[in-house]
Amino acid sequence: MAVDYQSLRFDYRRHADQDLHRDRDAPARRPVVVVGAGPVGLSLAIDLAQQAVPVVLLDNDCTLSTGSRAICFAKRTLEVFDRLGCGQRMVDKGVSWSRGRVFFRSEQIYEFDMLPGSGHERPAFINLQQYYVEGYLAERAAELPLIDLRWKNKVTGVAQRDDHALLTIETPDGDYALEADYVVACDGSRSGVRQALGLETKGRIFKDRFLIADVRMKLDRPAERWFWFDPAFHPNQSVLLHMQPDNVWRIDFQLGWDADPDEEKKPEKIIPRVKALLGDDAEFELEWASVYTFACQRMASFRHGRVLFAGDSAHGVSPFGARGANSGVQDADNLAWKLAAVLRREAPEALLDSYAVEREYAADENIRNSTRATDFITPKSEVSRLFRDAVLELSKRHPFARALLNSGRLSVPATLHWSPLNTADADTFAGPMVPGAAAADAPIVRADGSQGWLLRELLPAVAASSPEPLAALSATSPATRFTALVFGDGPAAEQTLAAIRQADRPLHVVRVASIGAGEAAALRYDARDGTAYLLRPDQHVCARWRAPTAEALRKAFDHAMAKA
Repeated sequence: MAVDYQSLRFDYRRHADQDLHRDRDAPARRPVVVVGAGPVGLSLAIDLAQQAVPVVLLDNDCTLSTGSRAICFAKRTLEVFDRLGCGQRMVDKGVSWSRGRVFFRSEQIYEFDMLPGSGHERPAFINLQQYYVEGYLAERAAELPLIDLRWKNKVTGVAQRDDHALLTIETPDGDYALEADYVVACDGSRSGVRQALGLETKGRIFKDRFLIADVRMKLDRPAERWFWFDPAFHPNQSVLLHMQPDNVWRIDFQLGWDADPDEEKKPEKIIPRVKALLGDDAEFELEWASVYTFACQRMASFRHGRVLFAGDSAHGVSPFGARGANSGVQDADNLAWKLAAVLRREAPEALLDSYAVEREYAADENIRNSTRATDFITPKSEVSRLFRDAVLELSKRHPFARALLNSGRLSVPATLHWSPLNTADADTFAGPMVPGAAAADAPIVRADGSQGWLLRELLPAVAASSPEPLAALSATSPATRFTALVFGDGPAAEQTLAAIRQADRPLHVVRVASIGAGEAAALRYDARDGTAYLLRPDQHVCARWRAPTAEALRKAFDHAMAKA
């Protein structure tokens, strides 16, 4: 029986932590409390639990999101979901796409493919309503005993201590207190945790409004991103169209700053706009609508002592380019392994500072791209509009103009060039797999001759199903999992493997023996016999060599763990 994720309600249950007497008993102490059970908080909790870290996950509501909201989930995010155990389910339900079309008035002026090359397991993007993403993640979380998910638990106070944070939590049964070694705020753009600490985000609010309409209908169009500038059916404004599962289509109409949000959400205002796009005879029904004003802003720092911020609580961008939810899930991916390493005392607290440095850098990149797209889509002066329209006209025939055209630069993972965890190249390499880059997938041939995918070989065994406390698990659970990726089957590769053994560091070794001419993995990693890459648990490159020594491997590993 299909689950209606939009109407799903989760039960509030009183927890034993609430029975501790406030005057006589010390509050319960937990390693990690994550606040907010949206895509970011759920992803972080699952990742931590799979690394043997018990997590308390608090949400102030008992429902999933309403309406489509974030719908475009990028290849990199799908690869993260693979590591969380639910990527295939997302892809099976979602609408896969890679091609986009841009129109100026009535004429198509440009089309693009986000994934032009072959040899990728995951599509460039899927479109999937946020409530499905949250629902699948919540069901995955329910499979992991180390996740204690508490609905209708609202954080109303946060106090910092030297070695923990103290939370005050409001429930239907009254307030209670809870201590945490670390708190991660994933509670959205109106973050209660951020407000409780007296912190704020700063940036730019754009004076424009857009209507989102989810429309259920059967429409004979391909699964592509269609963007119109100044179309006849919506003159002087822009429109975006996306296919979603269940015959639901997402339409974004630019409205202008003077539009009344309450009026524009009424069916009698929306239906004529949709008919202008589809035709008077079109049959459809409205499923959900919202009017939004967007902003590009972030917190000055994503770490404040024992409290860290991720997703919309830390940063926000306009929706053009699908950079919001994707960057939030990648925040969680960056943070989980670092928290696990610090809690297991495998790494110093300085490793958490690298989370802030890296993801603030990624947020700035997203904000920069989002701001440029928004300025192009919604010009605020006659000169800006003339420039934009000239670019659109030239783009019909001249490739150079298409570099200036911007209907939303779509989400790609940030390359963390300036990460303090990187080891600089000592050898010469070509290609994009520089230290700080997210590892690229490619088809490979395993040692037994079977076909596989490179990123699949990097996946850790999904463990941590035991509800034992962290202290009991730390002695037996796997250490923070770095991967040594080795290319080739000749004598140089054997020397590299020997150096890895001598390095005496907990490395998972993946060997790609087939590196002949035209092999995608060898091309993407500029690999020769003996070439090695050191990959972090979040699959970012932190070092690479043509022929590493044991000492070089040790130093790079320790550096990536913030030990040196």
